[in-house]
Amino acid sequence: MTGAGKSPHVLLSEYEKAVAPTDRFLDTDVTPILLGLFGEVGSVMSTSKKLHREKGAFAGGYMRDVEEELGDTLWYVAALCRRLKLSLADLFAEVLGSGNYAVHIAANSDPRHPVAQVISASDLAPLDTVLLRLGERSARLLGVEMEAKTAKPLLLDFIAVYIEALQASGVPFSTVLGGNITKVTGRFLKPAAEDLPDFDSTFPSEEQLPRTFEIQITQRPNGRSYLRWHGVFIGDPLSDNIADPDGYRFHDVFHFANAAILHWSPTFRALIKHKRKSKPEVDEAQDSGRAIVVDEGVSAYIFSHAKTLNFFEGQNSVSFDLLKAIQNFVRGYEVEQCPLNLWEKAILQGFEVFRQMRLNNGGIVIGNRDERTIRYKQLGGERT
Repeated sequence: MTGAGKSPHVLLSEYEKAVAPTDRFLDTDVTPILLGLFGEVGSVMSTSKKLHREKGAFAGGYMRDVEEELGDTLWYVAALCRRLKLSLADLFAEVLGSGNYAVHIAANSDPRHPVAQVISASDLAPLDTVLLRLGERSARLLGVEMEAKTAKPLLLDFIAVYIEALQASGVPFSTVLGGNITKVTGRFLKPAAEDLPDFDSTFPSEEQLPRTFEIQITQRPNGRSYLRWHGVFIGDPLSDNIADPDGYRFHDVFHFANAAILHWSPTFRALIKHKRKSKPEVDEAQDSGRAIVVDEGVSAYIFSHAKTLNFFEGQNSVSFDLLKAIQNFVRGYEVEQCPLNLWEKAILQGFEVFRQMRLNNGGIVIGNRDERTIRYKQLGGERT
């Protein structure tokens, strides 16, 4: 694919093809698509509002948020086009061929496409003005009858303003498309096992997280939990550290889930002394203090969210907002390579084991990195 990280450009036709399998709505679901489109345009506008309100305090995240929201907006435009049997790439081509744009011929760095047209709006308004117009154009789409003949002119008008918004915001369109492809495919498509990262397979065995493991967790009369691996106690005894007991004393389960499913847990590495010291730069950046704090922080953040949802009991999915927050939390660390649906698997399996651990005041955690699974077994009992 001509995509982010592989080429300086992303073909719109390839974008359409890449994101189509992530559309979980019915072919007849037009209203949810329109609502989603309107909502995403509102999110782009809200991002600009935050920059006005918070100024420098928000500047660091502004471009990232604009890129994401513009990508989400285009996802819904593409979804609407599919339902109308229209080509997104053809609509863009029609808009850009209208004569309202400055066109320049440029040398392209891709040898397969040595010459490219560079197209830009010739009379560009300030971003806020453009975004207000984009909101107005999206509102027009809400009332349209969903037939290609009547919807196409409104879509062309929307896309024309969308292109202006891209240019006025200063974000690279290829980054918008590439980021959206990574985001939605990572969330909704199951990746091939061979495409998933394994962060320590090239390191000596004593520096790898174990491929399989069993960790015994027991609770003593003092209310603290104790970990044992290969018959040896590891780590410190833990309590809930909160006035209203909630079982957080068993939270190491989440680190074990991360280790088994994501192949990542600086906390678990430290507990069993399997840090990657043969490469000091990896040990420093990925296995040491700050990375451990991130691992602990992610677990605490997810736990606080899970408490409001009965620790995900009876659920088979995790909210997109939570997964995106986690993705931002771990930015800059190797685990950011893990797709969102792998995080979802780690969270759901981890909390399934946690609920049983909490119910029985202990148990055995069984992890398998090759299968990317974690299971619970009662002390002296059956595996579940």
